[in-house]
Amino acid sequence: MDAVIFDIDGTLLHSVDIDEMLLTQAIETVIDNAVIRPAYGDYTHMSDAGILAGVLEDNAIDVTSDIGIEIKRYFIQLLTTHVETKGPFPQFPGARGYIQKYVDSPRHAVGIATGCWRDSALLKLRSAGFGDIDVPVATSDDAMARIDIMQFALSQLPGEFNSITYYGDGEWDQRATAELGWNFVPVGAALGGLLSYEGR
Repeated sequence: MDAVIFDIDGTLLHSVDIDEMLLTQAIETVIDNAVIRPAYGDYTHMSDAGILAGVLEDNAIDVTSDIGIEIKRYFIQLLTTHVETKGPFPQFPGARGYIQKYVDSPRHAVGIATGCWRDSALLKLRSAGFGDIDVPVATSDDAMARIDIMQFALSQLPGEFNSITYYGDGEWDQRATAELGWNFVPVGAALGGLLSYEGR
């Protein structure tokens, strides 16, 4: 049996820019004059939990503060409003059918490993028509580091695997798969990867 694990933002869905914009809005609304690094990739852990921890540290706010909870809650509210007013996040062409092919295959086990929080991950997937695909979803509610999220996703899949393949769009995904010894399929223009799943 082979394991196939997917990221969400920039891999299954075109959602990176909106996601980052709304997280920034939530941070700046809750923290006056918030210090935010030039790019979210500048934080130690490229996950919602990791970015939030870095923001709190840079702004001299204790990580146990309720401010973190408030930022997360406001971000989910912004994301919900975006879907309600702008409609679903668009999927990469053929993405839903592609992942369904693996779900239906007796030779594959499928999971999702994302740096999103669980609530935002499920909201985006449901909005794009992935809500009825029953696969384990590992998020930054499960771990802060990308590599730990990916390993947690794998631990939720039954069986022993001849190969493990991860689909991702970021350099952090590529580094994590190299460290884990997994196969990596790049998605999106930044890595010169897939722009469509159709015909695959």
